[in-house]
Amino acid sequence: MAVHHLFAAALLSVASTIAAAAPVTYLTVDHSSPALMDAAGAAAVWKTEVPQATALRLSKLYPPSRYGFVSQVEGGFNDAKICVVTARAMLVPRSGKTLGFAPKQSAMAFDAQPNATAQQCKDLASAKLKEAIGSVLSGLVKK
Repeated sequence: MAVHHLFAAALLSVASTIAAAAPVTYLTVDHSSPALMDAAGAAAVWKTEVPQATALRLSKLYPPSRYGFVSQVEGGFNDAKICVVTARAMLVPRSGKTLGFAPKQSAMAFDAQPNATAQQCKDLASAKLKEAIGSVLSGLVKK
């Protein structure tokens, strides 16, 4: 009988260690203008702006099974050749593999840069998305 208790305790210990080591992964969806941000670029920004330690703290209040993130970067060049960018990041409820549009937290960042090249405009878009993500996270958890 004592062997069963020891086995159960060992199994519970191993299971809790495995669960603690599992990375927290939120569903992220990007709806950006392809001229400014592609899906891989947005995923890279999310990965750098939401480190595992922040995701772990965030998951206690907003579990990844119930919430996800949406990003959107829009803009481009106007008639005066000024790069205009707006970036939005949102924490939204999740239903299975889809996200609903009822933001729990949302932030937007805007900027314009005259005489910019296409690459400089993309870099500005990444910077504004980082700013919007940081604003959303600051309202949810301390970094």
